[in-house]
Amino acid sequence: MEIDRDKVLRTFLADGRVVRLPARAAKRRILLEHIVSVFEPGVRYSEREVDAVLRAFYAEDWVSLRRYLVDERLMDREAGEYWRIGGYVEV
Repeated sequence: MEIDRDKVLRTFLADGRVVRLPARAAKRRILLEHIVSVFEPGVRYSEREVDAVLRAFYAEDWVSLRRYLVDERLMDREAGEYWRIGGYVEV
């Protein structure tokens, strides 16, 4: 069964902010791919910079967003730096 990306984003985002995190992994992945798209591939970000971006999306629990992005292999981290390693890129 294919999940409608636009419907997922309409359900879990309001005014560009996360309303709540999806319980289903497939829907959560769609939301995370949308969020990771704001990070430029090849750019390293400090944890503070990542947190600021993620707080703008979901102030209630930006730490979970950061953990999910790493767990889903959309971002990687080392020595307090984060960088994008997955998701779709517009060309």
